Amino acid sequence: MTAPLEENKRRSSRVFIKLPVFVTGKNTDGRAFRETSETIVVNAHGALFYLQAPVAMESVVLVTNPATLEEQESRVVFIGSPSDHGQRIGVEFLTPAPRFWGVEFPPPDWPQKAISASSAPPPS
Repeated sequence: MTAPLEENKRRSSRVFIKLPVFVTGKNTDGRAFRETSETIVVNAHGALFYLQAPVAMESVVLVTNPATLEEQESRVVFIGSPSDHGQRIGVEFLTPAPRFWGVEFPPPDWPQKAISASSAPPPS
């Protein structure tokens, strides 16, 4: 007998795409770091990328999209095993940002309300 398929508990679809990203924060020794990295996976709520700097779970890092210079404060929610590329680090944006990555055609489950709000002009 096979186990039932686990329901997809993600809030938004993942997009496997390599995008440049700057990551700023404090390493596990409390020293400031700034790295240029590349995403592995992105979604409306965060990303997965490699970092050389060791970071702690639940620590907050600043993720910057170099194409737009938009920034998102993000919480470290996953730390993978070290590799030649560094450690895989999963972050969750403190505020969802569906347009942050500049994905042309976001998957249908990326919230349209959030997309509309993020692209609307500021109130006068």
